[in-house]
Amino acid sequence: MMLWLVFACMTAAAVFAVLWPLGRNSARKAAGSDLAVYQDQLAEIERDRAAGRIADREAEAARIEVSRRLLAAADAAQARQSPAPAAWRRRAAAVASLVLIPLGAFGLYVMLGSPGLPGEPLAARAKTPNEQRSLASLITQVEAHLARNPEDGRGWEVLAPVYMRLGRFDDAVTARRNVLRLLGQSVTREVDLGEALAAQANGVITEAAKASFERALAIDGNDVRARFFIGLAAEQDGRRAEAAAIWRDLVAKAPPGASWADFIRRSLGRVEEKVPPGPSEQDVAAAVELTPQQRSDMVRGMVERLAERLKRDGSDVDGWLRLVRAYAVLGEPDKARHAASEARRALAGEPDKMRRLEELVKGLGLEG
Repeated sequence: MMLWLVFACMTAAAVFAVLWPLGRNSARKAAGSDLAVYQDQLAEIERDRAAGRIADREAEAARIEVSRRLLAAADAAQARQSPAPAAWRRRAAAVASLVLIPLGAFGLYVMLGSPGLPGEPLAARAKTPNEQRSLASLITQVEAHLARNPEDGRGWEVLAPVYMRLGRFDDAVTARRNVLRLLGQSVTREVDLGEALAAQANGVITEAAKASFERALAIDGNDVRARFFIGLAAEQDGRRAEAAAIWRDLVAKAPPGASWADFIRRSLGRVEEKVPPGPSEQDVAAAVELTPQQRSDMVRGMVERLAERLKRDGSDVDGWLRLVRAYAVLGEPDKARHAASEARRALAGEPDKMRRLEELVKGLGLEG
């Protein structure tokens, strides 16, 4: 009923818009003294010119202007005296507006609309099967439910992987932390949180993410996902030999036909190509006997040698990553930012390497 009332109001407005100009009387009363005024002005100009109050040129210009206005006024008076349009034409137009506009609107609705479809209340529309509704509306529904019931751990557990697929990593971290808080700790939940934290940092295994993976391994030391990410953290920290050892062990213990084995083999191949030679037994023994200050000096010496090498060969993106990370670990963020700037200049034109560098910079909080 309300819909038809709206249609009726719209039709009435359209009809009124048509009838309004038809009902107005276009004849306007003009001041009867227009012509006399202009004629008096012409006579006044002639008197002023004869008396020498205005020059001949000014008098001529004024006379022309007043004459133009006089002619225009005469034309207007003549037009007003012409007969108005026949009244029957206006009546015909009004009748056509009153009849044809509503009929035309109704005909279009019958042809293009759904007049036979019964009205449906909002509650019934809300019961539309989920598969027929958009993902966005489903997410909105779950979010509204969680806003009313923030302690519903199952709801957060349903929503978290959806956030991950949509790239809403901040929301995914919040959801997965709520899952752990409300439903308790498990290997899967700890790994899920670590994965969300890594995604939030553009793929960098941050300290918080690494802590989640380590908590998962404390529950189950053989969890494949947790061990893979721990290996990835070792690779990002420049400990490629350690990463290779972790992934090599995973591949060796993989059951036949494991879907994840090929992925880890590719990761293993990536680090095995670039594993630098490790320290000798003598170097390890000597390092153990050093004082903390001596060990710190040794580390700084290694960092300085790496920086010098990169000045000669700036194409080694892994070397730049180790250098930036080393300065950050040593508590020297200014040097880390400077190293990142040098790396950007050296790696300009190589988008893949630049991407890895920027991900590290962002993960270490060195922007700006």
